[in-house]
Amino acid sequence: MNTTEAALKERIKELTCLYEVSSIIANTDFEFIEDTLKAIAFSLKKAFQYPEKTDVLIKSDTWAIETNPFSEDHLTISSSIKIFNEVNGKIIAHLNTSEIEEINFLKEEQSLLDNVALKIGNLFERIEIQKNEASLKRQMEHADRLSILGEITAGIAHELNTPLANILGFSELLKDELKSDKKAVSDLDKIIQNAIFSREVVKKLMFFACEMPQEKKSINLIPNIKNAIKLLDATFKKEQVNYKLIFEGDELWLRADSVQLTQIIFNLLINAIYFSPKGGLVTITAQSSKKDIILTISDEGEGFKEEDMDKVFQPFFTTKPQGDGSGLGLSVVHGIVASHQGSIVAKNNPKKGATFIIKLPKDS
Repeated sequence: MNTTEAALKERIKELTCLYEVSSIIANTDFEFIEDTLKAIAFSLKKAFQYPEKTDVLIKSDTWAIETNPFSEDHLTISSSIKIFNEVNGKIIAHLNTSEIEEINFLKEEQSLLDNVALKIGNLFERIEIQKNEASLKRQMEHADRLSILGEITAGIAHELNTPLANILGFSELLKDELKSDKKAVSDLDKIIQNAIFSREVVKKLMFFACEMPQEKKSINLIPNIKNAIKLLDATFKKEQVNYKLIFEGDELWLRADSVQLTQIIFNLLINAIYFSPKGGLVTITAQSSKKDIILTISDEGEGFKEEDMDKVFQPFFTTKPQGDGSGLGLSVVHGIVASHQGSIVAKNNPKKGATFIIKLPKDS
């Protein structure tokens, strides 16, 4: 075979490889990406001048697919895999040659490697876009559910307020009339206590539904956090939980309702203390970005189960044992943050525990 025929044969192999790789990527099932990369690696191996002596490795932050193990110290060529213009892996081709052989990679083979790397990068970009779209869809569905729940909750809270006020009022009147009957007074005290508890639940429902009146003003977040810590200091000591404060300066100003801001801090700190083990650490961080004040509260508890992540801020959802919580604390926090045009995110820490990240607009 003359040189021209050999060169033509190699170009046909390279074009065939590019066609195969395009077909493999077009038919990719994103749940079986490892199979796709394996098929690409073996297709690429066949396209080289010495396929029996060539092996291919495709690796990224997540994957490492190779046709056969080899050392990168020997004769290799490589091409970077870029995802959204950021290097996120590479393809390496290795030529297994002995000292007496005078063979090397062709210039066109580097070009082939570059083309395949580009196609894999595009594939990974498609996967990332699809993941982001799915995540955004879940967030929108979650926000819609919370909005509907908020409307229902507001209606329930308003309907309950009047009968609760009547129960409390008439119970107090009866208590005065029956003060000589100790048994009746004791029973009425129980009715009053339960009615007061129910009224507090209604108040939390109204917080969740953003139905509580707001008085927004310019507030420095730092003193509010310190005051909350001071008031909860006895609770921290009783539960044998430690805390650490990390502040970006002494002043972080935002526009908020002082009472509701305290409610956010209290609810999240009490939640963190409850789920922390003895000797655990609760970390409170406050800092600023260009537009927001960012409050982060982390604990060292067990964190959230994966199936519970979408329910964290739903009213009446709780992972606490029956009687330990109404499941309204975090939904109240979500409602207050939303009414301040902010955002709150719950996530698990890499090692242990959970973190809540609250962003509230700066005071402009």
